[in-house]
Order: sequence, then structure tokens, then C-alpha cells
Amino acid sequence: MDNIYLLMLIAITVLAVADIIVGVSNDAINFLNSAIGSKALSLRTIMIVASLGIFIGAVFSSGMMEVARKGIFVPAQFEFGEIMLIFMAVMITDILLLDFFNTLGLPTSTTVSIVFNLLGAAVVMSLIKISHSNSETFADLTNYINTAKAIEIITGILLSVVIAFSVGALVQWVSRLLFTFNYEKKVKHFGIIFGGVALTAITYFIFLKGLKGTPYYKELKSVLEGNEIYIILGSFLFWTLFSFIFEKITKKTVLLVVIAVGTFGLALAFSGNDLVNFIGVPMAAYHSYEAWVAGGMDTTMSMAVLEKKVPAEPFLLFIAGTIMVLTLWFSKKAKTVAETEISLSRQGETHEKFEPNLLSRAIVKGTTQLSTYFSAIIPSAITGKIEKSFEKPNYTMTKAQSIEAPAFDMIRASVNLMVAGVLIAIATSMKLPLSTTYVTFMVAMGTSLADRAWGRESAVYRVAGVLNVIGGWFGTAIGAFIAAGIVVFLISFNPSVIIPILLLLTAILLYRNYKSHKIKSNKIEDEDSLSEAESSSVQGVIHESAKNISKVVKRTNRIYSNSIIGLAKEDIKLLKKSKNQVIKLTDEIDDLRDNITYFIKNLDASSLEASGFYINILGHLQDMSQSLEYIAKISYKHINNNHKKLKSSQVKELKIIDDKLEVLFSDIENAFKSESFEKIGAILNEKKDVFNLLNSKIEKQIERTRTEESSPKNTTLHFGILLETKDLLDATMNLLEEYHNSFDGSVEPATINVSNEK
Repeated sequence: MDNIYLLMLIAITVLAVADIIVGVSNDAINFLNSAIGSKALSLRTIMIVASLGIFIGAVFSSGMMEVARKGIFVPAQFEFGEIMLIFMAVMITDILLLDFFNTLGLPTSTTVSIVFNLLGAAVVMSLIKISHSNSETFADLTNYINTAKAIEIITGILLSVVIAFSVGALVQWVSRLLFTFNYEKKVKHFGIIFGGVALTAITYFIFLKGLKGTPYYKELKSVLEGNEIYIILGSFLFWTLFSFIFEKITKKTVLLVVIAVGTFGLALAFSGNDLVNFIGVPMAAYHSYEAWVAGGMDTTMSMAVLEKKVPAEPFLLFIAGTIMVLTLWFSKKAKTVAETEISLSRQGETHEKFEPNLLSRAIVKGTTQLSTYFSAIIPSAITGKIEKSFEKPNYTMTKAQSIEAPAFDMIRASVNLMVAGVLIAIATSMKLPLSTTYVTFMVAMGTSLADRAWGRESAVYRVAGVLNVIGGWFGTAIGAFIAAGIVVFLISFNPSVIIPILLLLTAILLYRNYKSHKIKSNKIEDEDSLSEAESSSVQGVIHESAKNISKVVKRTNRIYSNSIIGLAKEDIKLLKKSKNQVIKLTDEIDDLRDNITYFIKNLDASSLEASGFYINILGHLQDMSQSLEYIAKISYKHINNNHKKLKSSQVKELKIIDDKLEVLFSDIENAFKSESFEKIGAILNEKKDVFNLLNSKIEKQIERTRTEESSPKNTTLHFGILLETKDLLDATMNLLEEYHNSFDGSVEPATINVSNEK
């Protein structure tokens, strides 16, 4: 039984390595997003700068390790065996929880995760001890938990959300008021001062304030304390002079330096603050094991030794820093999580990841009304000046081009890095395990709000996204507390049996999530996905849209056939697949319709006729997808509800129609794929025959309903499919007629003028 603790220590160490990998994958957004979103520096440069920051920050993090040992519970109240079970449960739960959020692509807080894991495991272990005692009651739980420190930590985490959002919004609003969105001109005059202020704030708070949490502060204490004002003034003069020299020599803006230094400083602050989340528990377990061996290997010995200040081993910090840097370079999940925050803070159009909900709609409506009231109070002259500062450059871009462009400019990137870095450094100097995810995310959201990135077009989606992320944080806290409590409860029954089972389960789940994410990330764009039109003439749009028509018809043919086959065979999997495919097709067509505004803006006055043609084409495609969606959904619903199978005569009729449509759709697909538009006339001649076939089948079903006993559900389904097939065919033929009437082979297609693009 004695050797089990050595095995547990080894298992905790292995889990620590995995936890660093999973944790950094989640937290990489904290220091990468501002630099990546602004595209001010190359990705390689950003990664090198961040890697240096992480590595140096890891060495500075030893002062934070006390949180895992005595920040949440009172070590003296627990025996060695109990402490090891708590640490084991915390590591298993923590890694699974973080990996779950990474797989979803949502940023969550590693600080919240570790704090509530420790709290949950310690509370349950305390309750187990109390239940075995004759003298203690539930009221004695406070003797086991470091209530004051735990409340301080949790309160600090929650307050950081409000503080980070408010400070980020205020600083960004002032910065934008000064520099405007056309900041290039003003940066030439005031950029040197801005660079001096930003770099002074970053260096003072991160490098000097951050030193307070390290063992090296004692050596510098006499020099730093009492001389803060001189250090700040000296730093400001140095950085202002540096900014001036940099701009004169390189002819580039000093904002590049601010972003580089800010990324370095934020990575350093993150590493110094968050390393405790990954290796704090393993190091506490190691120190507990050392004390246990030195104390004669008595399992019941008190763990009061953890209350003493124990220096972290530099070698272990070095290894941890190395693993963090390697993870930053090679983790694909880090990039997935980063996309969420960049998307929510993007200045321009983006593919909105989150659907609006009741709360997000209420918040947007409420703030819009408040804004109206404030506008009425503030004098119009002041309002006019403010509005001028927030006028955005008039770049005409499609949604795809907007997504490829920088998510925000260098002013916002600089503010993000400066404010987040300062707040995290202050918390680190106070030895508070502040949530770096909360701070950086809420600063980014605050600056987005101040920059009016959440306009009427996108606010309801962005607010829903923020609420989803914040909801995920609360989910992390609740999930971590409950899960860690359950795991420690299970382990306490029989550690030698339960621990290996849980470790095996953890490995399986991690591998499964890894494979699932790898499949998703390696998925190339569907060869049949639709693309936006960029031509500026009717003939250009005809040729350009032909590929889309070919793809839509091909997918329509496949979905319709699968729906009929699924109904005939009562194949629920095939019907569900068809339903999902048609939803995806509808979404893609809706995206094309959403881009109509940008398409029309790109047209010159002589080519406006193309917009009418393009709008009509998209209208017909939407009609086709709606009919197809109805057929797929009612077919799936019928089989999923276990209703009676269609009669053989009904199935036979539907199969005849499907065979006829398959030939028709194949001809249409080939005509558009090869751009043989002259064939459209011949295809249109088949319209009467197909409609006659459909009408005859509808008449047969009417006669069958009058004379034969049949299920009302079957009759409704059959009629629904026949009528929607007729609508589907009608929309398809209208599309063909639009092409047939507009195509002119003698005119050379024109393309859009791209000179006004960013």
C-alpha cells in the first residue's frame, strides 16, 4: 500500500505535463490574440516574442505556488493520505475539464478550474472526515477550508470581469477619441508620446510590479521602493526618446514595438500568474511526499508542513517553461480557441459563431435605448466632435474579404495588451491568482464596445457570444467543484482500484477529443461549397454563378434521392444525414444573400443590371432549398416518430419521380458545369413532361385517399412530398428561364473594379 503514493506522485507528474499542454492550448489566446488580430507582426515573430515571455515568466512564478498548498484549504487538518487523494482528484478533473472546453473552441479560465477543483475536492474530503467523526458536525467545515483566502480569490476573479471590461472600454474610448480610425496621420504627431506612455506602463507594471511575486525581489527591494516616481519618469523619457529614434530610423510606427513588447510582457505575466494552475498541485504533492518520507512514511501524519514557505525548484520551473513554449508552437487547439475571441472583437463583418438569445436581445435593446437618452442630454456640438473621431474609413469589402483583413487596428491591439498586462501584473504582485482569461477576454470585449465594433448589425450576435463564454466560466466553476468532489469521493473507497480506472478513462477521453479535433481541423472546404459572385456584368455573373448552380443542383439531386431511399427503407441515419445536408445548403445560400449589399456596392453605374439578375438567381436558389428542406424534414420526422411505412404503391411512385428528376438534375448540372448554356433551352422543353408526371401522381393519391383505407399520416406525408417536389421543380425551371433569357454568348464577361478595396 505504501508504494501506491509513489505511483500516485508519478501519475500526478504525468498529468501535470498533459495539463500544461491542455492549459496553454486554452490560455494562448490571452497573449496572442491582440498581435494576431491586428496582423501588425508576422505570426513567426509573434510566436518567438511570446515564447520568450512565457519562458522567462515561468522562472518568476515561484511565489504563486503557495495558492495550491494553502490558499484553499487548511493543510494541518488533513493527513498525508487524504491530501494525496485530493491532489489526484484535482489533476484528473482539471485536465478533462480544460480539454473539453478546448475541443469546443471556447476560452475558459484555468484559474477558475484549479481553484474550484481544489475547493470541491477539499470540501468533499472534509465532509468524509466529519462523517467519520463523533464530535464534529457540518458547521466544522470552516475549520478545514481557508475560507478567508478562498473568498478573497473568488471575489478577485469575479471583480476582474467588471474591472477589466470597464478599464478596457475607458482607455480605448479615450485613445480612439485622440487618434480616430484614420490614426496614421495623428500617430506621426502623437504616436511618440503614446508609445512612451504605453511602453512605460508595460515595463513598470509587468517587469517591476511583477518582480514582487518572485524570490529575486529582495535583492532589488532597496533600489525600487521609494523611487517609484523617478523610475516612472525615467522610463517615460527613455521610451519616448526610443520611440522617436525608432520612427526616424525605420520609418515605421512605434505601435509595432508597443505590440511586440506588450505581447512579450503579457506572455510573461500570464506565465508568472498561471503556471500555478498547471504545476502548483504537482509541486505541492511532491513536497508532501518528501515530508512523508522524511517523517517515517506515516500515512496519518499531519500536512502542516505545507503551511511553511517552500521555494519552488528552478529546474522544475525550467522544464515547465519549456513544455509551455513547445505547446504554444505545436498545439492546433490553441488556434481554434483563439478564433473565438478574435471573431467576437472583430471590427468588420465575420461569420458570426453564436446565435442570438433572449438575454442578448434584451441587453442590446436596453443599451440602444440608453444610448438614445444620453444622446439627447449631451450637447450636439460635443456629440458631433465625438462622432467624427469614431468615423470609420469607407472601405467596400465582401464578408470574405473583411474576414481576411485585420480584425482591428494597432491602436486597439496596443490598448488590449497594455491594459490586460497591467491588471494581471498588479494581481500577481499581490499574489492573487487572477484569471488571465477573464482579464484579457473582458479587456478585448471592452475595447470592442468602445470602438463600436458591436454595431446594430452584429451586436446581438456578439453579446450572445460574450454571454456564452461567461456562462462557460460559471459552468467551469460549478463543473469543477462537483466533478472534483465526485472523483475524490470515488477514490476514497479504494484508491488502488479506482485510480487506475480513472486514469485509463482520462487517457481514453483525451485521445478521443484529440482525434475528434484533428478530424475537424483537417477538414478541407467541401468541393461543393458555394462561393460569392464578384463580377460586375450580367454575363460575368452568369458565368461566375454557373459553378454555384451546378453545385446546388448536384447537392439537391443527392439530398432528394437520399430522402426517398431513406423513406422506402426506413433508414433514419440516411434521413438525418439528408436533413443536415439541406440545412448546410440553406445556410450557404443565406450567406450569399447576406453578401448582396457588398456585391451591389462593388458595381459601377453601367453594370447595375447585374444586381437584379444576381438577386433573382439567389431568390430561386432559396426557393429550391426551402422546398428541399421541407421534404427532408417531414421524411425524417415521419420515420423518427415511428409512423406507418409508406405503401409499396406510394414508394414506387416516388421512385419513378426520383428517377425522372435524377436525369433532369444531372442534365442541368452538366450544362452549368461545362457552361453549355445553349443546352438550357432543350432542358426547359422537358418541363411539361415532368409536371404532367407529378400531376398524375397527385391525382392518383387523391383517388387512393377516396377509395382505399390508409393512414392519415401517410397521406399527409405523400401529398407533402409531391406538392413540395412540384414547388422544387417550379423554382428550378424559373432559374433556368432566368439564365436562358439573360445569356448572350457574344458578350465578354466583365469583372469588378477592385481598386477601392482595402
